[in-house]
This record gives sequence, structure tokens and C-alpha cells, in this order.
Amino acid sequence: MGKHKKQEKRPKSDSESDSDSDSGPDDRNQPAKKSKGEGSASKRLKTDKGETYFELERNRRVTIREFKNKLFIDIREFYEKDGEYLPGKKGISLSAIQWNKLKSMVPDIDEVVQEMS
Repeated sequence: MGKHKKQEKRPKSDSESDSDSDSGPDDRNQPAKKSKGEGSASKRLKTDKGETYFELERNRRVTIREFKNKLFIDIREFYEKDGEYLPGKKGISLSAIQWNKLKSMVPDIDEVVQEMS
């Protein structure tokens, strides 16, 4: 019986993605909002409510917000309705403690990602 490599199929990373989605150059033509750190690869943007967010892709954001006097980092998909971007159901809100724990795990996670790439 032949050997099968099941790990050959893996999702493309953002840098490898050549999909035909709408997240191409068109979204780069949006008017620049408040940004800091010109040398930074990410831009700090603001919602109409004054919440800071960063775009991962056209329809995915990382938003930093307060709710009931607690800080949350919200990683979520957005959808467009009547020309406005609204948060979708797909996503996760991390408390500051969970966010810091995730950040501390990044080197280990990245190591596994590199091994599997």
C-alpha cells in the first residue's frame, strides 16, 4: 500500500494568498485615517466611535475597545451593509490577560508554523 502524506494540504498564509477576493489593491485606495509610526507595517485606524483598530484584510480587523471598564482585543470578520462595515459573528474577544498570554505564546506558535511550512 502506498504512503500518503496528509500534511501536504495546508491553508495558504496571507502572504501566499493569490485568491480572487476583493482584498486587492482597491482597499489600499481608501482615504488614510489617523495613523502612527510611518515605518510600521500596520496602520492605526479609528472607528466612528473612536475605537482603535488595525486591518488584517479587507473584511478582518483587530479592534481595541473597552466594555464595562474592561479592555478587550477583538479579532473579527466584518461585512458591508449599506456602505457601512459591521461586525460579524465570526470572531473572538480576548481580555487583556488572554491577549498577553497569546502574545507570550507567539514564538512557540511561530516555531510550529515554520516546522509545518
